Amino acid sequence: QVQLVESGGGLVQAGGSLRLSCAASGSIFSINPMRWYRQAPGKQRELVATITSNGIRIYVDSVKGRFTISRDNAKNTWYLQMTSLKPEDTAVYYCNAGVNGMAYREYWGQGTLVTVSS
Repeated sequence: QVQLVESGGGLVQAGGSLRLSCAASGSIFSINPMRWYRQAPGKQRELVATITSNGIRIYVDSVKGRFTISRDNAKNTWYLQMTSLKPEDTAVYYCNAGVNGMAYREYWGQGTLVTVSS
């Protein structure tokens, strides 16, 4: 069993910051890549950020310069540092990863709600 658990969501004023965390547990040898998605009401789920095992970071255009993805391989944990938040960033944020365990497969967290007030 592999479980991904997000934390750090909440209500924040526009211009503020939040740091999301995702911790993976279970039968894990390694994780690659690590990702963050988000889904706003009535919209498609959107890939926000990816970090690979060799440290390559990829962001959707709308968050470039504001969000930073990072990883701590020893803890099987990754983060999304969000700054200069906008009301348009309001969404449920999901962590996602490809996990090497008994086999390689993709896992999702349960989601954490980020609400940015104007």
